[in-house]
Amino acid sequence: MEDLTGRRLVVLTGASSGIGLAAAIDLARRADQVVLVGRDPARLRAAADEVREASGERPEVFRADFAVLDDVRQLAEQLRAAYDRIDVLANNAGAIVLQPVTTVDGFELSIQANHLAPFLLGNLLADRVGRMVVTASGAHRSGVLDPDDLNGALRRYRPLTAYGTSKQANILFTAEAARRWPTVGSYCFHPGVVRTRFGNESRLVAVGMRLLPFRSPVKGAQTLVWLANQDRSRLVDGGYYFDCRPRRPLRKAADPQLAARLWTASAEAVGLPT
Repeated sequence: MEDLTGRRLVVLTGASSGIGLAAAIDLARRADQVVLVGRDPARLRAAADEVREASGERPEVFRADFAVLDDVRQLAEQLRAAYDRIDVLANNAGAIVLQPVTTVDGFELSIQANHLAPFLLGNLLADRVGRMVVTASGAHRSGVLDPDDLNGALRRYRPLTAYGTSKQANILFTAEAARRWPTVGSYCFHPGVVRTRFGNESRLVAVGMRLLPFRSPVKGAQTLVWLANQDRSRLVDGGYYFDCRPRRPLRKAADPQLAARLWTASAEAVGLPT
């Protein structure tokens, strides 16, 4: 791995557990200053304790629930007040939603938590970010994204389709960000099928997570850490990666016209200029 560490500031969302926490520990051990963002205060404190035990330094923590866009706006304000420069923004927070849920902002929860919230955060911080890494997924294959109908999943809800649609949006967002923000290195990746807290509400999914030979969070975090460390000249701007190699997503996740339409629709949805 190309080692570009040396006291960079790395903000990781979804850092209370799973690959977000694993990446935070790895980066902190490399002497980066990591900042943890999560939804649950108790789990955030526990995660910060783990990072401190591993690296010798306790990270700063910020609470934000991506199911509430005002939380995202407040988080951006707090980060801007605290830091003049964010070397790496890891948009990692995400969820598989097992039942149809509409957020307080009026959006299907998967598309908001997994796409609209990180889209909003990235836009609000873009002028201070040097690099953005987005956790996407091979599940984008099951996505049926329509930028003109971001709540389409609610009509006939299927959890994996809704999740796949949000992951398709992650890949398109990354590619369009690379076009619109040439000074920001923007990359996304598939972490593999990782054993995390996903699906804890479902006994069947939870049992499957324990029994199936899924990847560990440490293994799932490797590409995130790799993308945070590689020299930009060795990476493809807007690229989609798996196991530290560039991969080609399905055509529906690699359509520049669809990416541009999604950006406009997402900006309108979260109240940003188009």
